[in-house]
Amino acid sequence: MPISENFTSIYSHEWEINFTQCAPNGFLKYVDLCNLLQLTAAEHSILGGLSFNDMQEYHQAWVLSRIRVEVSKLPKWQDKVTVKTWIESLEGNKSIRNIEMYLNDTKIAGATTYWAVLNTQLRKSEALALPHEHFEKFPDWKATEKSFSRISISEETNTISERKVLLSDLDIVNHANNTKYLEWCLDAIDAKKVLKQQINAFEMNFLRELNLNDIVNINCNENQNHFTVSKDHKVCFALLLE
Repeated sequence: MPISENFTSIYSHEWEINFTQCAPNGFLKYVDLCNLLQLTAAEHSILGGLSFNDMQEYHQAWVLSRIRVEVSKLPKWQDKVTVKTWIESLEGNKSIRNIEMYLNDTKIAGATTYWAVLNTQLRKSEALALPHEHFEKFPDWKATEKSFSRISISEETNTISERKVLLSDLDIVNHANNTKYLEWCLDAIDAKKVLKQQINAFEMNFLRELNLNDIVNINCNENQNHFTVSKDHKVCFALLLE
């Protein structure tokens, strides 16, 4: 698609929180928070001519490599939130994008995300084939107090559950969607920690793709704040809760 006449390098989108996105406490689920942040980034990419369909002309797609999300407050059912996003950097096969969520003009969440360009036929990373010079970059404007990090995968953990990757776990890139890993881990811990909104921040690292019918182990440390998802004893994903 051509670049939209409504394109701007800083993009905002208003969302109304619906009941399907809420936990039993009436507040937005952490998984759906991530979904809204990424949907806003996707809308921005569509307007700027870097959508999935645009990139598929070159057999490419953006895949999430790392993300850090900091949350001061979760919105509740029927709240209207504004999500703002911009690109911090984009060079070669990688990009850093920042995203913020506001409720009544007050920032309630921020995320910094690290993306890689994946060739969806070769299943390997390569340089972006589309032009992006029309996107102004904002290297000094951050959405989080801390940046994402490389999570240690040597932390001692125990397997707490096993699961099979199902069709409902897959996304348009034909692998397990990044929010599914978070969902699997949060489903495996004490529900009170989630429902009482005791999670102030979380980081995720995506190391290997998971595909349909893969059998994986969900692993956790004793404090229930460090998780990995592994396949055949190889770590595919790591999560830290704060």
